[in-house]
Amino acid sequence: MLTIQGDSEERVCDGVSRRGFLRIGSLGLGGLAMPQLLNAEAQAGNGKTQNSVIMIFLAGGPPHQDMWDLKMDAPSEIRGEFSPIKTNVPGIEICELFPQLAKISDKLSYIRSIVGAHGGHDAYQCFSGRSPRNAPPGGWPSIGSVMNGLQGNAKTGIPAFVGLSPKTAHKPWGDPGQAGCMGPACAPFQPNGGGSEDMVLNGISLERLHDRKGLLQSFDQFRRQADASGMMSGMDSFTQEAFGVLTSSQLAKALNLDDEDPKVRDRYGKGTEKPTADGPWKRLDQFLMARRLVEAGVRCVTLAFSRWDWHGNNFGRARTDFPMLDQGVSALVEDLHQRGLDKDVSVIVWGEFGRTPKINPQAGRDHWPRVSTALLACGGMNHGQIIGATDRLGGEAVDRPVDFQEVFATLYHNAGIDVKATTVNDLSGRPRFLVDQEFNPMPELV
Repeated sequence: MLTIQGDSEERVCDGVSRRGFLRIGSLGLGGLAMPQLLNAEAQAGNGKTQNSVIMIFLAGGPPHQDMWDLKMDAPSEIRGEFSPIKTNVPGIEICELFPQLAKISDKLSYIRSIVGAHGGHDAYQCFSGRSPRNAPPGGWPSIGSVMNGLQGNAKTGIPAFVGLSPKTAHKPWGDPGQAGCMGPACAPFQPNGGGSEDMVLNGISLERLHDRKGLLQSFDQFRRQADASGMMSGMDSFTQEAFGVLTSSQLAKALNLDDEDPKVRDRYGKGTEKPTADGPWKRLDQFLMARRLVEAGVRCVTLAFSRWDWHGNNFGRARTDFPMLDQGVSALVEDLHQRGLDKDVSVIVWGEFGRTPKINPQAGRDHWPRVSTALLACGGMNHGQIIGATDRLGGEAVDRPVDFQEVFATLYHNAGIDVKATTVNDLSGRPRFLVDQEFNPMPELV
């Protein structure tokens, strides 16, 4: 990330903040971001085709039986407060607070039987498909890091992997940009939230930028001398390219929502401007930004929406968050279809586990890793269906249990990656398949 000037930080004598000054000097000093990312892209080779993934993480574990798997025949202490509504697909009903999704359910697939959740409050399994237990040296990489490392950038000047939400928005659930054994070169480019501001020169001339480029060369020389592993060796060409990327404005334009049609922006909505007190944003413009990024050439975009760890006031919070999620996801899916991107971009919405069938004394639902739900859209998949089923109480999968790795096999298939043939090396040099070989792309979808 390149920041020429900060807003409210300690400044050096020329008026540039110390934080911004260091970022000028290093293009991500300590973050191992843009130059290393470009190096990884060069090693992978620029892809000539682009198939993208947008992953929407519902941190905390959304209540599956109040969303897309209502249990109207269950006792009142399990059933909940919401009623089902019909969708535009005969036989499919979902919660009444999702009327926009109900209108486009022919473009959606609802999985009601996700199993195998680790049970921890983190993004690890949703973004890698793997349990954090018994991970290889370095850890399992997220899907965006895999796509970055294996396929590189689809378009020059556009990173392969972008994480929209700030890292603080995922605590204590972990970082969905986990690069794992793919290494820091494959970590996501993070534009600091919504911020094309972090990529704008803010009035600094290119001449002044080039002066700082000389300082960067001094930093690099020092780092090469200090890095006994030789990690900095040969990085100069990628640093040069990083300057070109950050001064080309291609990514900044994709992040600039002011260029969007006001009617489209209104369709997505805005949500709230600030992160929740203990979880991710409720910003609906993230969904629009994700569409703009994949349209610009990004292969994988991750974002997190709200916080779903509702041990209390489950139904009150649902009345606020369900309609916003309904608006954001439905707008994204419709927009992708209208722009002819529905075959090329896979969308998935899910959280790390489900919630207990029984409502607790605080009117909430507690952690329930035995079964959870997911929503998939676009990607050229077969939609307009329900996959799997839970029992009368919504506590166990009784038909077509779906493992996280099956979902990942499907997403990789859509992205043009063969999970039966493709491996990545862990930090010990051992090749690892992206999913265990018993898992295949879901036949219902592909």
